[in-house]
Amino acid sequence: MLAYFNDRPVGWLGFWPRENLERLAHSRTIPKIDDKPVWSIVCFKIQVGYRRKGIAKALLRGAIETAREFGAPAIEAYPIDPQGERIDVSLGYVGFIKMFEAAGFQRIVETSARSDGRTRILMRLTF
Repeated sequence: MLAYFNDRPVGWLGFWPRENLERLAHSRTIPKIDDKPVWSIVCFKIQVGYRRKGIAKALLRGAIETAREFGAPAIEAYPIDPQGERIDVSLGYVGFIKMFEAAGFQRIVETSARSDGRTRILMRLTF
């Protein structure tokens, strides 16, 4: 999914049905918790100069709406908790727990996956 500002692409969100994401479907660090055909959000990229302007939140809303429109029973994400610290952008590409909680996602389980040395949490929004 792309986000534009004045016809310029400024943000990108990677998501798709989990079973179609080969690396995630066979992941040993991010578990498949049930057999529901959930969609998964795997990464964000926001252009320098457009960060902290709500672009990631807008992309997240779009992903939720799209997954729902395509009949997904739920959408998952695997973000980190920065614990109030600033995180290198290249390591925060998975998103942050606070944004997902604000969108209604629930924490399901800690995974063994890491980003910036921090545990990634499997979070889910059920429709």
